[in-house]
Amino acid sequence: MVTFTPGFETSDDAVGQTSKMQPEPVHILLVEDYAGDTLLVQQVLATCPVAYKLHIARDGEQALQMLADPNLKADLIILDLNLPRITGLGVLERYHSKDIPIVVFSGSSLETDREFALALGATEYVQKPIDLTAFTDAVCEIVVKWVGRKPSGAVVSA
Repeated sequence: MVTFTPGFETSDDAVGQTSKMQPEPVHILLVEDYAGDTLLVQQVLATCPVAYKLHIARDGEQALQMLADPNLKADLIILDLNLPRITGLGVLERYHSKDIPIVVFSGSSLETDREFALALGATEYVQKPIDLTAFTDAVCEIVVKWVGRKPSGAVVSA
């Protein structure tokens, strides 16, 4: 498990501290195998002003295992398509939720990938921008759009 707690000593402190200042943290499941993109998403989320808890799955199989865990409470799933073991499309084929938005955040510009993802139940398809500023804006826009508030300071588990 990886813990990322800006401004707090422990994950318990992070949740306890934020509960006094803000509503319950937003729980985000990031399904991403590329460490660089994972780090960028973590950095982007840490700059926004609301509490979150980020769970990280490094492949589709791990994502499905995490989603099957009744203790994982996800408010949003951000899903890459090009994953080892089980692809993002494979995750969409196997996991369906009407309550949790699933945003595909992929480098693929193929229209067929977009169409398949949406047909399999993705809530939205966002192509990963190459530009750092655009990437930052895209991540924040996804979170604000689908959970209604921006995230900040958090716990990351993988």
